[in-house]
Amino acid sequence: MSDAGPSTRPVTPPPRPVPGGGPDLTPEQVKRIELNRLKAKAKQRQKEASASTSAVPNANNKRPIGVTPATSNSPTAPSKPEKLKRDARLGKYFDYDLSKMVNSKGGFLVEESAEVHEDLKTKQRERERQKAMASLDPPVYLDPSRNPKCEECGSIDLDHTYRKIFRCLVCHKCRNDKPEKYSLLTKTECREDYLLTDSELKDEDLLPHMLKANPHQSTYANMLLFCRFQVEAFAWKKWGSGEALDAEWEKRTAEKKKKKNKKFEQSLRELRKRTREGVWQMRRDAEHRHVFSQPNPGEDGVGRQVCHECGFTVEVEEF
Repeated sequence: MSDAGPSTRPVTPPPRPVPGGGPDLTPEQVKRIELNRLKAKAKQRQKEASASTSAVPNANNKRPIGVTPATSNSPTAPSKPEKLKRDARLGKYFDYDLSKMVNSKGGFLVEESAEVHEDLKTKQRERERQKAMASLDPPVYLDPSRNPKCEECGSIDLDHTYRKIFRCLVCHKCRNDKPEKYSLLTKTECREDYLLTDSELKDEDLLPHMLKANPHQSTYANMLLFCRFQVEAFAWKKWGSGEALDAEWEKRTAEKKKKKNKKFEQSLRELRKRTREGVWQMRRDAEHRHVFSQPNPGEDGVGRQVCHECGFTVEVEEF
């Protein structure tokens, strides 16, 4: 029989019969008893290992350094970090989960919920229904007296675009046959030919208009189209009559022409002034000034000075 060394791991002995227990214990109770016994042995083994480790000195004959857990009551245990205090000067603080917020398009956020979602869906369906109803043509009744008729020929084949936008009853044939009354005018034509202002043209209660995409460039602003007879009626009411409108147009045209001529004459005077100063400066620059050297006496005793730039020579007398 050999001696067991200190490193030999103890072996768990077989379970012993529980006194007083015998056949009265159920298998579940026996299992629970064995588990509790094994847990107690594991705790005892862990305590013995920690005690032996703390008692053995290290290479420097010092007690080994151990990590003190945060839950320990030791004075050297690490202290819990203090929570940052919020500055009271910042006012009240409300914590919102932005991932659950919905933009109401009204300058504020609302929390997403089933009721709000259903309400938005209901409003969107109502707007789509109203848009579809507005795009439909009005019904045609079997009774001819109930159908609206063209103001020119009495036909029931009306142009629904003119009826809906310009609020006038006219059929397609009369619209094409009478362009002097039902043709469309642009905003520029109304402003230049009928002397109407932008504020008057943008007011739909005074002059209804039709929006149309700009044919020159898709990125330009939409065109405003007006019905000719409505524009003429508004212009006659504003200026008094057609003759008064023509007189005002001629007056403005003459003033515009006068301002244009005045501006042209002013620019012409400035051009002449700049040209005259330029010619005078060119003549001044063209004038040559001689730079003579020191008098150089010749054999005959007469001194001569020569220009360094052009070579011009003059004779001088020395006293």
